[in-house]
Amino acid sequence: MLVGPAGCGKSTAGEAAARLLGVPFVDADAVGERYYREVGWDLDRLVDRVAAVGRLAAEREWEPARAHAVGRLVAGHPGAVVALGAGHTTYGDPAHREAVRTALARAGAVVLLLPAAGRDDALRVLRARAVATKGTDWVRGGHDFLAGWLDDPAVRELATDVLVTGGEPPARTARRVAAVARRGGR
Repeated sequence: MLVGPAGCGKSTAGEAAARLLGVPFVDADAVGERYYREVGWDLDRLVDRVAAVGRLAAEREWEPARAHAVGRLVAGHPGAVVALGAGHTTYGDPAHREAVRTALARAGAVVLLLPAAGRDDALRVLRARAVATKGTDWVRGGHDFLAGWLDDPAVRELATDVLVTGGEPPARTARRVAAVARRGGR
């Protein structure tokens, strides 16, 4: 399981690590909606709720669906390399955080990817990547989602391993992720 803030390289490193390991790659952002629907959510509803109550409040309402998706991803894709979008590991409600912690405990290695060891350097790199690749700085209604994802201590607690990637090429990161996966974390 790969976790971390938006732009840390979960999808890029995950796809390459899965190829090295000869296992499937699953991107939670790409397949999560089918799991959200099981509990009455979809991305259209999220968009509607964002318009009605704002991004931060809508993200909080969406927490049960994200937590459900994590449990289903772990159960439904054993042995796969799974990239969990940043929102799949950050929760305001302790019950949802605990549900995700319980699910990830069954997953083996949970690798947190960070582009730099220092918070300010990491945030600078992540923000530049987000703007370049997604066209967003992740600041909505005065709330900095990217900083929130980076600063959330629960994400570090979920991780069995933290890989600081620095400026290394994605192929090097993928080899490091594959090595962690082979040994099952820590």
